[in-house]
Amino acid sequence: MTDFVPAGVTVPIGIESDYFRVRMLTVNDLVKDYDAVMSSVDHLQGVFGPCSSWPIGLTLEQDLIDLGWHQKEFQRRSSFAYTVMSPDESECLGCVYMYPSEKSGHDAKVILWVRHSEFESGLDEKLYLAVKAWLSAEWWFKSAAFPGREMSRQDWEGLPDNLLRVRSEF
Repeated sequence: MTDFVPAGVTVPIGIESDYFRVRMLTVNDLVKDYDAVMSSVDHLQGVFGPCSSWPIGLTLEQDLIDLGWHQKEFQRRSSFAYTVMSPDESECLGCVYMYPSEKSGHDAKVILWVRHSEFESGLDEKLYLAVKAWLSAEWWFKSAAFPGREMSRQDWEGLPDNLLRVRSEF
């Protein structure tokens, strides 16, 4: 596998709009991140694929560990987790994750979510379009995949329909 970030490339710090601010996710976001996740448990089922049970059973301590892991991966430039905050930073609205793709033909896998209350207001689509534009304008990816959005989970996972409904335990 080649490096996820080419040598000499600066990783974009984030984006802002009238609706949200996207910036690096850190352990300092724990309380607001946990609130966003726990207010949307059912809504978030399957966001990381059909075999993921996240965030069922997530504790505050586990979320802290996850955020620390994401922060370290960002520093190491091996993957990138961004928090989606309200413009005034008072509330976490969701997250954006960028990982190296395990599929040929794609150099990145992008997963994003917004809390359930914001999904109903159309923020999910606004965030998705803003992230696509951001990738095109500032990132080096030639082909970023959005599993579950631009391609079905079935196509991405390569699983038969009946296995897409099976979830592993956390």
